[in-house]
Order: sequence, then structure tokens, then C-alpha cells
Amino acid sequence: MATDIKDTAHPVEAAALLALLPARPRILALGEPTHGEETLLGLRNELFRQLVEEEGYRTIAIESDCLAGLLVDDHVTSGTGTLDDVMEHGISHEWGAFEGNRELVRWMRSHNAGRPAAERIRFAGFDGPLEITAAASPRQALTALHAYLADRVDPGLLPCTAETLDRLLGADERWTDPAAMLDPARSVGRSAEAGRLRLLADDLTTLLDTHLPHLTATSSPDEWDRARLYARTATGLLRYHHAMADPSPARMTRLVSLRDQMMAGNLLALAERGPVLVHAHNSHLQRYMSSMGMWEGPVAWWSAGALVSARLGEEYAFVATALGTIRHKGVDTPPPDTVEGLLHALPEDRCLIDARRLTTALGTTRPAPRTSPWFGYAPLDPAHLEDSDALVFVKDAGRSGGGEETPAQAVSAG
Repeated sequence: MATDIKDTAHPVEAAALLALLPARPRILALGEPTHGEETLLGLRNELFRQLVEEEGYRTIAIESDCLAGLLVDDHVTSGTGTLDDVMEHGISHEWGAFEGNRELVRWMRSHNAGRPAAERIRFAGFDGPLEITAAASPRQALTALHAYLADRVDPGLLPCTAETLDRLLGADERWTDPAAMLDPARSVGRSAEAGRLRLLADDLTTLLDTHLPHLTATSSPDEWDRARLYARTATGLLRYHHAMADPSPARMTRLVSLRDQMMAGNLLALAERGPVLVHAHNSHLQRYMSSMGMWEGPVAWWSAGALVSARLGEEYAFVATALGTIRHKGVDTPPPDTVEGLLHALPEDRCLIDARRLTTALGTTRPAPRTSPWFGYAPLDPAHLEDSDALVFVKDAGRSGGGEETPAQAVSAG
């Protein structure tokens, strides 16, 4: 068996990865089993550089706030803002502190300097404006959508004024109250104002759709893309806040499902303008149903990757990442009867695995599931190897350089 498994390994290179896939994907999803490990962020950056320089990729999307990510995109495309500012305000979950993310943004800005717009590479967050402790107010998305339409359509067609939106939204602190995550009664998501805002968001989105020819003719591609992003985010946030006020046992399942629905919508929109490398937790990108234990009990939901794969078929590719050791987190050498243990015996420090050939090499007897002593690391599920198009294995994560991840950060991001 060891010889067969060794034969499934390749160098971790963009060309080798694309050669394993049945078709050239519009969305190439690279998962990770934990967040914040600089070794994995460096590998992602290296792979993206190869995809840009050798394969014509122009966009990377990471598991971060989609609205905040516009600050990063403006910086890498036109130099707007300072690197320090965009790392602090443009990447959510406090992940701007990770050196790998900083190096990605720095390299993208350097790559774009002096290039024409058509050749510039783009950055996107594809997560909603969400944290485990709270969800953002819909103010930014709703008011930006309203302003975009107010500049371009007959004012009489608008369902409300900007002043009406402001009055219904009220103070942002009403929406972002952390107590609402643990106590549905503290949420404003089912208030009369929130109900009215959901109808107005729907009306504004309908106006966007029914005036498509005029709006695309009078907007730049970026202006149109951002208007659609504001519409998706406004309606998604209002649905999320509505679910936060749900006292039923299905509450958390609804919340995690809505989050990945927002992710999927953002990914599909990004794919319309060209091939995208996506980087996020394995649980947000895998094709099979995701699951997680939370304070209200276990939840299971269809991930963004599963939703996108159902739409795109072979134009979506999922590459899971598995780790051997994270010694600074107490994750030591994997048992030899696990997938990670079998791959840990290979001589390479990191390698690209043909998942389908590995499945064949393992035969009908599947390795044992690995257990983790640390809540922030999710081992590979050997029962779902065949659902991945490829697998990246890293023998040792090494020590992160961007600070320790908190339990809230780990849960917030998957």
C-alpha cells in the first residue's frame, strides 16, 4: 500500500494541480483544516502567484467580510489607502494581523503597479459581514444600494428616501448587540422596523434587476458589481438578523446555512468575471454536508462549496488541505492508521495528492478517523476522500507568526 500511496504524490504546483482536474474550473477552492497557520498561508500565496503568472488567474477570494474587502481591492488595484490601514480594516476576524495575509496584499499591490486595468489582479472577501458574536448592521449595504440607484433612476421609482432608511435602521448598536447571539429575544431581527427593511431591500433589489439595461449602460463594471454585492449583502444580513431572533431549536442551523448561502452568492458573482482561487476552511468548501458542535448543540448544513458545486458541476474544484502536526497547538504525529498518518510517512514536507488515486490505493478498508486535542483543528474525514478533487498534505505547520487565534475566531470562521 505504501508504494501505491507514494505514487499518488506530486509537487504542490499550479500546473500539476490543474492537470489532476477533469476540467478547468471557474472556481478553484483551496481548503484549510485550521486558521492562521503561516505555513498554510504561505503555501496559498505561492500557489496564487503561480496561477496568476502561469495560468491567467486574476482574483483571489478569502474567508473575510465581503464589504470590508472592497478596501483591500481598492488598495491592490489603485494604491488607495496604506497597507497598515487596509490590513486593519479590510480583513475581518482580526486576520489582517497574520503575516501571510499581509504578504499577499503587499505582493498583489506590487504586481499591479504600472499595469493596465485589464491585467490587474483583484482581491475579494466572500464571507458576509458576520462574526460569531454578532452580525453587522445592514446600514452600509442598504444605504450604498439606495445611493447607487438614486443616482441613476427616476426618484419616483425608489421605494423610500434615504431618510426613511436611516430612521428604520436606527442606531447600529441595536443590530450588533453581542447578547443577541445567545438570547434571541435581544435581537431586533423580527421587529417592525426590520420587517419593513426586508421589504424595502427586496424592492431595491427588484429595481436593480428591472433596470438592468440602463444601469449596466450607465455604470462601470466595478460599479455594477458592487451594486449587486450591496443588494446581496443587504438582503442576506436582514435574513440573518431575522434568524437570530428565532427561538426555535433550528436557530443555529438556519444561521450557519444562511452564512454559507451568502458565501455561495458572492463566489458565483466573482466567477462571472474570470477564474477565482478561493481560500477558506475545508468546512465551507467541501461538497458533502458540513457539521459542527456549538453551544446550542450540533449543527449540519450545506456549505458554500456544496451549493456552488451543485450549480457549476466540473467548473468547481475542491482541494482539501490536511496537516500532519501542529506541535505548538498540541497536535502531534498522527497515528499511522489515519490518512494523515499514512501521508506523514511520505518523505516530502508537503505534497499534492491525487485524491481519486489515493482512494483506489486505500481500497475498501478506510483509515481510521483522526481525533484532535485542539478545538481549532479539524482532521480530514476519510469517508469523504472521493469528494475532493485533490488533496494538499503539509507534514508540519510550524509556528504561526501572526498571533494566537482565539476560540471565537476559530468558530467564527468555520
